[in-house]
Amino acid sequence: MRIAVLFGGTSEERDVSIASAAQIIPALRALGHEVHAVDTATGRLQPPEEQRLLASRVATAPPSSTAIEQVRARAINLSPANFDIRTTDVVFLALHGGAGEDGRIQALLDLASMAYTGSNPIASAAAMDKDLAKRLFRFAAVPTADWLMAPAQAADVDEALGWPVVVKPSKQGSTVGLTVVRCAAELEAAVQVARAFDDEVMIEKFIPGREFTVGILDQQALPVGEIITPGEVFDYQSKYQQGGAREVFPAQIPAAETTQLQDYALRAHRALKLGAYSRIDFRRDAAGHFWCLEANSLPGMTSTSLLPQAAAAAGIDFPTLLERICRGAIKPR
Repeated sequence: MRIAVLFGGTSEERDVSIASAAQIIPALRALGHEVHAVDTATGRLQPPEEQRLLASRVATAPPSSTAIEQVRARAINLSPANFDIRTTDVVFLALHGGAGEDGRIQALLDLASMAYTGSNPIASAAAMDKDLAKRLFRFAAVPTADWLMAPAQAADVDEALGWPVVVKPSKQGSTVGLTVVRCAAELEAAVQVARAFDDEVMIEKFIPGREFTVGILDQQALPVGEIITPGEVFDYQSKYQQGGAREVFPAQIPAAETTQLQDYALRAHRALKLGAYSRIDFRRDAAGHFWCLEANSLPGMTSTSLLPQAAAAAGIDFPTLLERICRGAIKPR
């Protein structure tokens, strides 16, 4: 196949996207495909620039607002003059956050009648909007923690949710802009941190306990994984720095709990009308109840990311996973 891998972009998850592409591109080439590396911010990369960019590592924190603005200032449109991706068989979306995951690029590709991996524009937007996603989870009988949307008075938070709470941008990923707030005095500052990344801010009841994840591939739930973090949350540093977290696939939990989590994950996936693959994250509280945290329409795709680890636990190696995702995106004419 002739495949264009879209990655990079101008969201706060740019570094994460580059890390995914650094694994996807050589794996697809090793399968014999013709692969073109396209940074949605700067265009198609020539071999020296591709090698330099894809060799970079995810930093301990997301790119600064200044760094993101610099990338946006030199961003280009995906025009035929730069590289006509319409000549490819499929577009592999290795994007995370922003326009790459919220449905905007998906809508552009739909308008061009192009095959692409992941979910359609509406499903992508629904998964990115945590407020909307949680409403759909509840409609599908998937438990999710109570929440309010800012602005909210500390007294209202105290009455409806109690402390601590998680304050986060409603349409971001990788725990960017997230703060665990333990008392009323910390609330407003946390809201302002989150508002720097999104115009909508969620205030959610904090669920202490164990963290689990369930990958979905071709409408089937993959083995459940457990994420063991050094801190209270699976934060940016824990996710992307060596030794930041330990992931166990399959999770060491009773079979009944595995079945329950997989059922909840499939319900969440279907409630959002997600496509061929996704990843759904959960917390298990001290009483043994599971709570859905969020759905990821374009989960991380390095060879050691959570979805590939789940696939490996099901006997699907990384190249085979990528091949299935690409083949599945090409619809018969």
